[in-house]
Amino acid sequence: MGKHFNEILPNIVTEINNNYTKSDLLLGKSDKQLPVRSTIIGILDDLKQLMFPGYFSSERIDTNNASYYTGQMLSALHHKMKKQIALALAYDSTEDITSASPIIKEKAEEICCRFLSAIPTIQEMLLLDVQAGYDGDPAADSREQIIFSYPGFYAIFVYRVAHELYKMSVPFIPRIMTEHAHNKTGIDINAGATIGKYFFMDHGTGIVIGETTVIGDYVKLYQGVTLGALSTRGGQHLSGVRRHPTIEDNVTIYSNATILGGETVIGKESVIGGGAFITNSIPAKTRVSVTPPDLAIKNEARAELSATEYIYEI
Repeated sequence: MGKHFNEILPNIVTEINNNYTKSDLLLGKSDKQLPVRSTIIGILDDLKQLMFPGYFSSERIDTNNASYYTGQMLSALHHKMKKQIALALAYDSTEDITSASPIIKEKAEEICCRFLSAIPTIQEMLLLDVQAGYDGDPAADSREQIIFSYPGFYAIFVYRVAHELYKMSVPFIPRIMTEHAHNKTGIDINAGATIGKYFFMDHGTGIVIGETTVIGDYVKLYQGVTLGALSTRGGQHLSGVRRHPTIEDNVTIYSNATILGGETVIGKESVIGGGAFITNSIPAKTRVSVTPPDLAIKNEARAELSATEYIYEI
């Protein structure tokens, strides 16, 4: 007969505690606290309600009460964000310092105020993203549908929020935000990427945009596109090195295309066909397509049909 739980429990406890002793990663920094993931996600929900109250707020907002509502939301966000930013800064610090330190509190206040001041600009960028989605998707019944329903819009909303915090060198929180969006939508946008105005991801599932990617204005991506590094074998030695591509203005990249490398530039007004694998720069106004594989198609009525009858250009 096998042993009962009460018999094996002491050995399991001892082995786990030994692992705690061997690695400080398992217990974290005992004198500091990480930002609270659930609170960060709650902040995203609050920001969504603040920027698009007609879709996500439980209150009915109109021009008569908008100022009161906005003030209340900003005050609540300031309180929540300042605390979480202070926790992140203190935990990341190499000094023996806590989130209650006057230095940390002052820096958290400064960052929080800068971020909240950027909200109107973020709103304006998101409105252009909504318009890009509506103009670029014939299946969109309205711009309202994009705001309320499209996962690609949620992913770009989270990215634009996280990117502001990333630019301010806030640790942990931008990644928590974008990984939440990744988990929720299947779209992985690193907060460090630079993305211009009027950006749209059609369907969006499986899109990956790396940290040092630069995307211009009026760019459209389809599902499964990867904008990645040519090689990551250098590991941490590549941190801070430009390793992801540049996509210039007015470029369209169709589904499952892969574009790699920090020196790779896709020129303005180019179109990259589905399934393309690109590691070298493409001149402006260029169309890149992949030669379709030969298909063998048989039918009872006709012994063999020409594959070209079934190939359509996007």
